[in-house]
Amino acid sequence: MPIRLLPDTLVNQIKAGEVVERPAAVVKELVENALDAGATRIEVEAEQGGLGLLRIRDNGHGIARDELLLALQRHATSKILSLEDLEGVCSLGFRGEALPSILSVSRLSLTSRRVDEDHAWRVHGDGDVMVQTPEPAALAGGTVVEVRDLFYNTPARRKFLKSDGTEFRHVDQALRRLALARREVAFSWSHNGKRVLDLRPLDVLGNGEERVREVCGPDFIANALHVDEERVGLRLHGWLGLPAFSRSQPDLQYLYVNGRAVRDRLLAGALRRAFADVMHSTRYPAFVLYLDIDPRGVDVNVHPQKTEVRFRDAARVHEMLFGVVHRALRDVRPDPQQHHRVGAAEAGSFVPTSLVTQTRLPYPAAPTSTSAPWRIAEPRAADSVDQTGWALLDAARSDGLGTPAPAPAPVDPVRSAPLGQAVAQLHGIYILAQNERGLVLVDAHAAHERVLYERLKQQLAQGPIPSQQLLVPAVLKFAEDQADALERQRDALRDFGLEFDRMGPQALALRAVPPLLAGADLEALLRSLVDDESQAHVDEVRNAQERVLAEMACKAAIKAHRSLNLHEMNALLRDMERTEFANQCNHGRPTWAQLDMNELDRLFLRGR
Repeated sequence: MPIRLLPDTLVNQIKAGEVVERPAAVVKELVENALDAGATRIEVEAEQGGLGLLRIRDNGHGIARDELLLALQRHATSKILSLEDLEGVCSLGFRGEALPSILSVSRLSLTSRRVDEDHAWRVHGDGDVMVQTPEPAALAGGTVVEVRDLFYNTPARRKFLKSDGTEFRHVDQALRRLALARREVAFSWSHNGKRVLDLRPLDVLGNGEERVREVCGPDFIANALHVDEERVGLRLHGWLGLPAFSRSQPDLQYLYVNGRAVRDRLLAGALRRAFADVMHSTRYPAFVLYLDIDPRGVDVNVHPQKTEVRFRDAARVHEMLFGVVHRALRDVRPDPQQHHRVGAAEAGSFVPTSLVTQTRLPYPAAPTSTSAPWRIAEPRAADSVDQTGWALLDAARSDGLGTPAPAPAPVDPVRSAPLGQAVAQLHGIYILAQNERGLVLVDAHAAHERVLYERLKQQLAQGPIPSQQLLVPAVLKFAEDQADALERQRDALRDFGLEFDRMGPQALALRAVPPLLAGADLEALLRSLVDDESQAHVDEVRNAQERVLAEMACKAAIKAHRSLNLHEMNALLRDMERTEFANQCNHGRPTWAQLDMNELDRLFLRGR
């Protein structure tokens, strides 16, 4: 087939595929045009999920009669005039592609009136065929764009669309995303004659909490943290859902750069990293975040849909976003007066004191005699735990020489503390405690796992984790490929206090372990590290380190059905209150929940 130029109609339909994927994309482009025109009220009507009809009405500045036909030409825009304008563009639209792209795949009508004109004017088209002269029309002011029979002339594209209900949900999500960006604008939209959303305008000087509550629901606000932090040239503000408010799908994630809704890999990566320690990998965080930056520091001309951006100083943006979110999740406090409901219970939140001031824990791990066939020798002076300030897991356990550690001072009842006073243990798994609000339930293993994990992270940040020599090296058997993988990690694992030598194709001699892991199943730990090794090569070093620490903490934490006395349970509660991110274990599961007295009274029909 010879090379030839494509006809303009086909070219426009091809280009339309980059901008108009589905009805929601039409709504996004036309509402953004209305916002750029200074509209303070926008009304959207749809039928059949937007495929039958889309009508967008605004009270913006309008389009002059002489510019109506020009507005339907490709690359005609009022937003920019030069490359300098493009590099610092502040408007939502600027490419001049939306209206001609929509026209090429639908039957479109455009009616508009400026305040200085006697009446409105209308143009309409069918595909690429337009009337050549504007017609008089009735309209008080602003602009109305009506789109009918979307993709009527491109059946191949239309057959890839989903059901009307699915397209309706996409339109609804697009409008909610736009409404969150501009709280000073009133939004309303109807589908098949039924009102779906009606948002009144809010004061632009406020923080927008009411708009977030209306769009995302009151449960989100009740379980969210407000953040607002500013650095040179950058400001991040908005709301972060608590980890316990995580979602099964990413349906409550709104991220804006200079008021533009974006989906950016850099920003998404920073958020994943910030939530990694407190959320299971199969769950998604909820957030509404706004990043304000000098327009010259971000390139929005990356994709025709303008949802992708590039930052001039990407590393600084990434670290700022990660730092703000990480600190917000770390610095939450328990508030007995505020009930953050998640289902029937509440995930706790509190600000820890300095980890350096933590004392030894008086609760035991599993006994060494039954858990492992090795015994720890006397700690080397250079690795003294007292010198490093690293609290051992088990101060009540023997120090390895047969001398019991001194008993700590008894824990006074602290019912007024955030997690209250322990009263019992349930099935060797849960700690029951009472505080000023009611009943606290704690998953002992999950809570202890988080405490140990944070201590290990702190210790590793100060240097290699101390190790203690085994009196008799433990010989562990592995498959040859597993032994090879562990040998490749030997130098790295030494920083974690694990020392071993290769004894043969399928054997390793374990010579030293951290005191924390004295009673743990180290063979299972090493096998789990081997299983992760194949995935670790693509991870950054920090992620690989955190994965090892998480495995170590999990293996060393109190196991289910381990009996604890009240003194040991209270010690764990107090240590949770001093530990960062203590609301979730390393796998993202909640560590505790609160049932207040009102909930308990309702269970037993008290007061009725």
